[in-house]
Amino acid sequence: MGERAHPFFDMHTHGFVRVATCTPCVRPADITGNTDSILTEARRAHEAGVDLAVYPELCVTGYAIDDLHLQTAVIDAAEAAVGRIIEESAGLTPVLVIGAPVRRGHRLYNCALAIADGRLLGVVPKSYLPNYREFYEKRQFTRGQNCHGLDVSVAGHKVPFGTDLIFGADNLPGFTFGIEICEDFWAPQPPGMLAAMAGATILTNLSASPVTIGRASDRHLHCASSSSRGMCAYAYSASGHGESTTDLAWDGQGVIYELGEMLKESVRFDRKAELCIADIDTQRIVNNRTQNGTFHDASEDAGRPEDWYRRVAFTHSHTPGDIGLQRAVRRYPFVPDDPATLNADCYEAVNIQVDALMRRIEATKAKSLILGISGGLDSTHALLVACIACDRLGLPRSTIRGYTMPGFGTSDRTKNNALALMEAAGSP
Repeated sequence: MGERAHPFFDMHTHGFVRVATCTPCVRPADITGNTDSILTEARRAHEAGVDLAVYPELCVTGYAIDDLHLQTAVIDAAEAAVGRIIEESAGLTPVLVIGAPVRRGHRLYNCALAIADGRLLGVVPKSYLPNYREFYEKRQFTRGQNCHGLDVSVAGHKVPFGTDLIFGADNLPGFTFGIEICEDFWAPQPPGMLAAMAGATILTNLSASPVTIGRASDRHLHCASSSSRGMCAYAYSASGHGESTTDLAWDGQGVIYELGEMLKESVRFDRKAELCIADIDTQRIVNNRTQNGTFHDASEDAGRPEDWYRRVAFTHSHTPGDIGLQRAVRRYPFVPDDPATLNADCYEAVNIQVDALMRRIEATKAKSLILGISGGLDSTHALLVACIACDRLGLPRSTIRGYTMPGFGTSDRTKNNALALMEAAGSP
């Protein structure tokens, strides 16, 4: 065994899951061509070591085909295409989450289908169907919000069906995901929050979402909010170039968030198929949840979703060994990389301390502030905070009384630094 083949170098050992948003080349009602494109991206994701690949809404048929979704020939072809995708997914690493219309009884649902290594795991229908402005989904589809405890047969595979599903790898404890479809996360109470409380560390969103001015920033807002409120990762995949532009346009935005922080974003308005890949730290997510009592109280108030959600288990054949890390690692992990955010955080950090010290000086009517100055970082920061507080209260800097504090680490250099600091601050 080579040194890098040791399990320690496998990111999965440490709770990482590689997630990709996939934007295939889709054409309206070109089900054969769309299937080819979906499988091409699945193979590319396999080569990249992806564990979970999230596709756009209704990517098998195309979203913007309107009443063609009511044609039996289209739905039959879509079901056959799903069967082909299931069959050809055998041997591929990624769990594929694709969008397709699914019949159950005499109703048609806008669905997400989870497929793993030649097996259809389950089908999740869309909870909320938009029927305003440019959307007319209630004309073709039935909402699935109240579908619980059901099953469905698709391409000869009988599987769980409903919005009460999460999917989890039985050999990778942190790899558990739930599903939303486009409009679901725009609702006041997104169904994904229940999936998160049921144990999903990753939420996926298959979206069509035609682009308008400002919609990309709205998507960022909702993905950041969902991943923060649900204490999870959030992978969002929107339809791209190739969808019909009869009265709509598409930008193919893919974004991946973790605990409110964006990890990766795709190139928007790209004419080519695209994979947007990031590694999710599920161990970090689980640790954050464990420490957060409010998350568990909310789960109790929601009727303990972990008790009644159905968990569909699968054994994940991930790529073993060292496959690198598709994730930015901060050089300074406790401060932001973005200069503007860093400046804003520093402004708040200083002013929090200054305001608290001012209030304490006012409350105690202190005549002086006593500081031990070592010449190191901590006491230097304390001196600066004291100086700002005195300035804002209109007190002379002589209010601050600084003293050197020799210790085992004291040297001529650090003592001279301390004296220089006190002199510069105007502290006697």
